[in-house]
Amino acid sequence: MGSRCALVFPGQGSQRLGMLADVPEQDALSRLLDAAEALSDLDLRAIVTLGPETELADTRVAQPLLYLADWAWGCALLERGLVPVGVAGHSLGELAALAIAGVYSVEAGLELVVERSRLMAKAALLNPGTMAAVLGMAANEIGAVVSQIDGVWIANDNSPGQIVISGTLDAVGLASNALVDAGARKVVPLKVAGAFHSPLMESAGTAFEELVRGAEFADASVPVFQNTDPTAEIDGAAIRERLIAQITSPVRWTETMFSLAAEGPVTLVESGPGAVLTGLARRVDGVTAISAEAVGIESILQEVS
Repeated sequence: MGSRCALVFPGQGSQRLGMLADVPEQDALSRLLDAAEALSDLDLRAIVTLGPETELADTRVAQPLLYLADWAWGCALLERGLVPVGVAGHSLGELAALAIAGVYSVEAGLELVVERSRLMAKAALLNPGTMAAVLGMAANEIGAVVSQIDGVWIANDNSPGQIVISGTLDAVGLASNALVDAGARKVVPLKVAGAFHSPLMESAGTAFEELVRGAEFADASVPVFQNTDPTAEIDGAAIRERLIAQITSPVRWTETMFSLAAEGPVTLVESGPGAVLTGLARRVDGVTAISAEAVGIESILQEVS
C-alpha cells in the first residue's frame, strides 16, 4: 500500500449488534453515550448490545451510535500518529469526518446528529419511501431510466457498477422493474426507513439547515471531501454550506474516491464498523482500502507507514 492515506467513515447500513464492544477510546465513548442517551431519550446501550436488529436499524438509533463508533476509531488512529491527506464520510459518516477534522467538537457534532436523525425519521413518516441498489449498470443509463418516472432519483453513486435509487414506494418499484428490463444485472431493495438523499427529505433538510447555521464551524485541520462536492475543502464556511445540502442531495462517493486519489495512489482507512467502504473501493483505480475494525490499529499503522 502507498504511504498516502485518508480516513473514511461509514454511514447507515454498517451498524450491527455488539459493534461498540471492540471500539477504542472506551472511556470517552462511555461519556459520549451518556450524552447521546440524554439527547435522544433512547436506551442506546441496550439496543446496540441486545437488539433487536429492527430497533438498531431505526435511523434515530443507528445515526448516533455510528457517529460515536466512527469518531472513536478515527480519534484512536490520529492519536497513534496516523497523518491522513484527507477525510471523508458516507452520508452520516460525513458528520464524524468533520468532528475528526476539528470543524466542530465531538459533542457539538453529536447534538447535530441526534437532531438530524429525528428530522429524517419525521420526514420519512411524512413522505414514506424506500431505496434500492442497482448493480451492473452505468450511472448515466440509470439516470435516463429514472428520469422518466416521477418520484424516484439517484441517491448514492457508491462505486462503478453500484448506484442507489431513492423515492416513493411505488416509484422505486416501477423503476426497479424498468432498470432490470433496461439491462441492470440486479436491483436489490434496501432495508431503510425512508427515501434518504432525495427531495422527499426536504422538510428535514430545511429544519437541519437552521441548526447548522446556528452552529460554530471552524476551518478544518485536514482537507475534507464532502458528499455534495467531493473536492478538497478546509474553509469552515464552505464546509457548512456543503453539509446543509447533504440530506436532500446524492452521495457522490465514486467521485470522492477519485478525488482522494487525484494526487497519487491512496489507501482509504475505513474508520468505523464493518468494511462496506472497503468493498466499494475495489473497483476504483489508484485506490486501495483497509478496515480498521477488521485488521486493528497496529496493522494499519504498519501498512501505511
